Amino acid sequence: MTTLSIIKADTGGFVGHSAVHPEMVEVAASAIDGARGDLLLDGQVATCGDDLALVMLHAHPADDPAVHEFAWEVFTQTTAVATRLGLYGAGQDLLSEAFSGNLRGMGPGYAELEFEERPSEPVICFFADKTEPGAWNLPLFKMFADPFNSAGLVIDAKMHEGFLFEVYDLYEDKRLIFDCPAEMYDLLMFIGAPARYVVHRVISKSLGETAAATSTQRLSLIAGRYVGKDDPVMIVRCQSGLPAVGEVLEPFAFAYGVAGCMRGSHHAPMMPVAASDAHPSRFDGPPRVVALGYQVHGGSLIGPRDLFDDPAFDRAREQANDLMDWFRRHGPFEPHRLPLDDLEYTTMAALEKRLADRWEPILSPTPDPRAIRR
Repeated sequence: MTTLSIIKADTGGFVGHSAVHPEMVEVAASAIDGARGDLLLDGQVATCGDDLALVMLHAHPADDPAVHEFAWEVFTQTTAVATRLGLYGAGQDLLSEAFSGNLRGMGPGYAELEFEERPSEPVICFFADKTEPGAWNLPLFKMFADPFNSAGLVIDAKMHEGFLFEVYDLYEDKRLIFDCPAEMYDLLMFIGAPARYVVHRVISKSLGETAAATSTQRLSLIAGRYVGKDDPVMIVRCQSGLPAVGEVLEPFAFAYGVAGCMRGSHHAPMMPVAASDAHPSRFDGPPRVVALGYQVHGGSLIGPRDLFDDPAFDRAREQANDLMDWFRRHGPFEPHRLPLDDLEYTTMAALEKRLADRWEPILSPTPDPRAIRR
């Protein structure tokens, strides 16, 4: 078995929350080079916005302590660079003082997928910035359950049987597996609420193999306060009984709405971009998604191909800009701002506490306007 791991963290923004400093990328790439042939079969460094990601191919199982500790050490080194350069939010995704077993609950996000390499193994690694883990729900549904998106669900005998969706309840720490297409409507009832319910894995019923894996870490739920955006990553295998590359990319031709953007507290459109354009600046947005394609072969990552560096996605980018104008005109009002339930880790809780004793029953006597505190 081979494992493909994407482990990412925001360890310092250049400038503000917009990008990763080149020196941080160099430090991470040097560490990957040093581990290649020993801990790792192969590896690369990728960035999206202010998040730095380690794309690692190895022969260890998912959640392997050595692989996770390696990533933690790399992020500690890039944090040191960010601190020295005075970058914004140095080490903000590192929520612990020291590594302890694996990265679960420690801040960095990760998606890991174990598989037996096929003769041709195309995979797409997705990186998003300024959004939450549930941002993958809609495209995953379209890739693996919507025949209007993926013709293979109708035409390909291996896809026709359907897929299993493993869904996490992030608030209750529970999971449930939905069998599609039979339980498609049940699945949609839950994953249509992406702030709480997140697709963690998709499994092919005919092949008996995992087809997609996502990161499901939510920083605010771990830390108990707002400490930054979650900026999820995702791995999707393609072809030969799984959706074709074009079917996997097709959902992103629509600039669908996600939560995140400025201070993680707004709705905004998801914009598919080339890696060179993955630097959100306008109101910390629009949220960006990058797709890097690889051929995994003989323990090597052949690539990447920057799959959104394609004029076919120009209209989605135009749509995202138009929608961003529409959302921004709402200012602090919904639907641009998130509902109150999703603002509990911002200053909203402190504001509610400060004003709690000033609320009174509607049927109480109306106060004299002159007596109202100004």
